[in-house]
Amino acid sequence: MPDKTSAPDHNRQNKIAAINDMTGFGRCSLAVSIPIISRLGVQCCAVPTAILSNHTGFPSFFLDDYTRHFTAYTDEWKKLGLRFRGILTGFLGSAEQFELVEQFLTDFADADTIVCVDPVMGDYGRVYSSYTEEMCRAMRSLVRRADIITPNLTEACILTDTPYHEGHWAQKELMELLRRLHELGADKIVITGIPQGEYIANLSSTGGNPSLTRQHRAGEQRNGTGDVFSSVIIADAVNGVAFDRSVRRASSFVKKCILRSMELDLPVTDGLCFEEVLGELKWEKGYE
Repeated sequence: MPDKTSAPDHNRQNKIAAINDMTGFGRCSLAVSIPIISRLGVQCCAVPTAILSNHTGFPSFFLDDYTRHFTAYTDEWKKLGLRFRGILTGFLGSAEQFELVEQFLTDFADADTIVCVDPVMGDYGRVYSSYTEEMCRAMRSLVRRADIITPNLTEACILTDTPYHEGHWAQKELMELLRRLHELGADKIVITGIPQGEYIANLSSTGGNPSLTRQHRAGEQRNGTGDVFSSVIIADAVNGVAFDRSVRRASSFVKKCILRSMELDLPVTDGLCFEEVLGELKWEKGYE
């Protein structure tokens, strides 16, 4: 019989800590990560950095910054002795939040923890207006602690101080971008949203070995796309799915979500209609 006097073990199941904001409407951040990671057979434990009625892409929104609660919140997890097989970070809203996340990694990550940083900083060649140079430097510091990073093309340029340009990116330019990203420390990298004529490409690399996957363009860019993509990536990593296969799976799933969103004629601010195709995302286990 089990010893009822011993402390309960809360670490029997694989868990991912997802550090991001919680948005009530608009399908992004934790509202996306929790169901997708759960669908892939991993418990998702949310660390909210802010609570929003709807995301900031709408004309107006309510926002409650949770920075002041972060330490008290995670201190309770320390009391429970929680450990995580994966940690996923998304949008961070201040330099102070970067410091708190760095401390979280120190407190909760061990040698077996896979850290995935989605370095949400900008798009279309521009840094988000809420991001300061101090925060960009803090992101470069954070990605040095990551095993996996999932920047879009703009963010890859910001991280590496590479000038961004519109239009076609030559293979030589992309390989140099990958090289510079690897110098920041991550073994596994995927640069998303690379325009290639009628295609959108994702360039991934494991240990410096590049691989390019392409999908035909489908519709407009939608809010929360990166959150859907990175949620599949971290859950697959915890499940031992090979990285190049995971990138293909995530890309294919995102496209299915976009196509269904277009069929329903959803506003782009409403994000990806992932709920109606979530059943097509299969839980895989593999061994890298």
